[in-house]
Amino acid sequence: MAFNLKKCFVPPSQGSCASAAILTIRIVCGIAFMIHGWGKIQNPMGWMGPTAPVPGFLQALAAIAEFGGGLAWVIGLLTPLASLGLAVTMFVATAMHMFVLKDPFVNMQQGSSYELPLVYLCIALLFMAVGPGKYSVDAKVFK
Repeated sequence: MAFNLKKCFVPPSQGSCASAAILTIRIVCGIAFMIHGWGKIQNPMGWMGPTAPVPGFLQALAAIAEFGGGLAWVIGLLTPLASLGLAVTMFVATAMHMFVLKDPFVNMQQGSSYELPLVYLCIALLFMAVGPGKYSVDAKVFK
């Protein structure tokens, strides 16, 4: 039995109302990721600075995941792959804020927290589970 890569990208069937909600979340979160990733993609191997504990190669993967993954969410193209990249990036960001920086879940004094990367991680996991909806390039190309 041969592995069919195309089957990995066939989105599950969704109704019109659910697909419209998924489209809205994809667009809003995709644009947010593109904005967050824009500065990083300008200097992908060094956006964390010269003293960063993260190698340039991993910084570049995060920059590509955020900007490219955000763009992929907006148009609904290769959504499972984009969601996987974003989920890994947000998992690392959440862990960094929780365990390394010891930030709170929500910082009431306007400082950093791990709330936002954890929410984005959950959204990426949601897209991996339910797909991009019927209003996506994936639905047109892979169905």
